[in-house]
Amino acid sequence: MKFTDYERLLVERREDGVLLITMNRPEKYNATDARMHEELARIWTDVSADTETRVAVVTGAGKAFSAGGDLGWVEDTAGDYEKVAHLLREMSDLVYGMVNCEKPIVSAINGVAVGAGAVVGLLADISVCADDAKIGDGHVKLGVAAGDHAALIWPLLCGMAKARYYLMTGDMLSGAEAERIGLVSKALPREQVLDEALRVAGGLATGSQHSIRWTKKALNNWLKMAGPIFDQGAAYEVLGFLGDDIGEGIAALREKRAPAFPSARVSKGGE
Repeated sequence: MKFTDYERLLVERREDGVLLITMNRPEKYNATDARMHEELARIWTDVSADTETRVAVVTGAGKAFSAGGDLGWVEDTAGDYEKVAHLLREMSDLVYGMVNCEKPIVSAINGVAVGAGAVVGLLADISVCADDAKIGDGHVKLGVAAGDHAALIWPLLCGMAKARYYLMTGDMLSGAEAERIGLVSKALPREQVLDEALRVAGGLATGSQHSIRWTKKALNNWLKMAGPIFDQGAAYEVLGFLGDDIGEGIAALREKRAPAFPSARVSKGGE
């Protein structure tokens, strides 16, 4: 595999077949632009096919795991049918790529994880999170449905009541709280996160490869059975990219104020 071809992802080979993947836009808190999103959608197929890799560990450069979608990219995509259709295809490739990846994936969530960062962090087979990290799915605050991974994995990880609360409000939660409700596997002090993720990966890489991979495959049938839920949630999300609310959501985020969504306006006297 030509992992050197990736521009936004730094790929390093470690001992025992561990592959360390680092989302590498630290000056933007690893926010996902078009290039990074395309690479995140593609790399899991390469990882699965790479004969030298036994386990993948994914983390973020600098202080963040990933601060979500780059607003410039989101703004450029909104309202453009062809770009929105392309986004839907990549969302599907990212989610199903992680689910179907033959090799175990461990996430080292070293800081804020939202948007595509939450997808990668929470769809990993094992997630190690900083206890002070902030995790969330803020799609509704942008004016689109909590699609991509959210309806698929959150209810399985933390239960329907918590999933409904966090996905419908867009509230953030800490890594410590995420561990308490079962959203992540482990929460540790930030400085220990990557070392622990690599330790876990090392154990997986030196364990029985067939039994570990087959265990992952069997467990992920829960996600495959929920595939129609993901497909519908993703479709609803991108449908929002063609509506009126997303423009106000982008403006509110840029101006650091509460949004006044067109869909929330109260009609008067039959207006």
